[in-house]
Amino acid sequence: MQQNMNSNITDSSVYPVILSGGSGSRLWPISRSLHPKQLQPLLAEHSLLQDTALRFAGQNGYPGPVVICNDEHRFLIAEQLREKQLKPTMQILEPVGRNTAPAAAVAAMCLQETDPDAILLLMPADHRIGDLPAFFDAIASARLAAQAGMLVTFGIKPAHPETGYGYIRQGPAIASLCESEVIYKVDRFVEKPDRETAQAYLDSGDYFWNSGIFMFRADAFLQQLAILQPEILRACRRATEQGQSDLDFFRLDKESFATCPADSIDYAVMEHADNVAMVPVDMDWSDVGSWAALWDLAQHDDSGNSLIGDVITKQTRNSYIRAENRLIATIGVEDLVVVETADAVLVAARDKVQQVKEVVDTLKQDGRHEHRNHQRVYRPWGFYETLDLGDRHQVKHLMVKPGAQLSLQMHHHRAEHWVVVKGSARVTRNNETHLLAENASIYLPLGCSHRLENPGSVPLSVIEVQSGSYLGEDDIVRFDDDYQRHDRAAE
Repeated sequence: MQQNMNSNITDSSVYPVILSGGSGSRLWPISRSLHPKQLQPLLAEHSLLQDTALRFAGQNGYPGPVVICNDEHRFLIAEQLREKQLKPTMQILEPVGRNTAPAAAVAAMCLQETDPDAILLLMPADHRIGDLPAFFDAIASARLAAQAGMLVTFGIKPAHPETGYGYIRQGPAIASLCESEVIYKVDRFVEKPDRETAQAYLDSGDYFWNSGIFMFRADAFLQQLAILQPEILRACRRATEQGQSDLDFFRLDKESFATCPADSIDYAVMEHADNVAMVPVDMDWSDVGSWAALWDLAQHDDSGNSLIGDVITKQTRNSYIRAENRLIATIGVEDLVVVETADAVLVAARDKVQQVKEVVDTLKQDGRHEHRNHQRVYRPWGFYETLDLGDRHQVKHLMVKPGAQLSLQMHHHRAEHWVVVKGSARVTRNNETHLLAENASIYLPLGCSHRLENPGSVPLSVIEVQSGSYLGEDDIVRFDDDYQRHDRAAE
């Protein structure tokens, strides 16, 4: 296995492992598959991923996070970590999604290469934790059980009869591990209940929300995987052994990983292993799983509304209204979610927002793009956004970061015209190089090789006018690329 890892790993053997492979479809239209909810600043100025990683930045003894993510998100995540001066121990790229059990397996295998005694603290990238001291107290307790070879899950003390979460029934205390009896055997995991059952769970005091946060020694988890899911273990072993370093990333072998069965840690291991423990914790936790959850977490005005952006309300109560680009005005409505983006508007009853995923499924079935990306699409060199799209033309705004450049490329089906509106541009066209100042332009005929570079110290803004018979993002042939992108569909 060829890896590019941080050699300056601290003495601590507890590694924050952040799972960032989801698309967050229940938070559409803000969350899209190419820019999902964990990469969005939904609760504060930081994205949910940044918040998750920053929890450990001020704590002694934790190495940089291990991030497991979709291949398409790699540069966005790397840039978000860099913005907060966070250096990951490694960033593992999944060529296809296979759920959390394979993700945990490859993280355990990769960490064992440099630290045979590694303990993984596995957590989703998109959860909110309001009480960090309670979280770290629970980690300290869980570490005792993990060091003893237990697979530990964190059970959240339920605040209300929630039907959107799975539950964990608490078993007897493991007194040999902790005299204060805060570590328990797990009696059983249960699926999301109906309202009456959830109320019974709450009244009993024996049930906790399943947080999806786990802690275990790498070797203990892999041993259980070998017993319970040997096919997952074999596929992940092949994918890591045949994986390759790619810039600052470790890329799992696509063919091997694609053969791996898709399963969650809960179903694959935790519900069947005989060495599972639970640490209960009350840490003001939310999975930020829906617009209703965001309304619950937000500050409300005197009418119970959470208003974000340019919003005017009249006789409006208990609603979540978010304007990203335009004014939203509401009159005489109640218990609504209204979310506006540049290319889509969602209007839903607050108690029906779990069905937003059905809208996303419809968009996919209809072959539309609104589930995949926003009008602004981020790239490692900056971003582009579509301003106008017609039958044989497209107009884009390109922003290129200082010192960055696009790949040297050509198109089979379109010509392009670039106009510099801010900054300076260095343009390669076939064997010529041109330096363009503001208001200058250049024509790039169909079939020519070309490249756009920002040699200046301020962001470069360019208006690109495309014309041709086909304007799709997959009409790109790369000859050279700073970012070693293998996907033809990313400009």
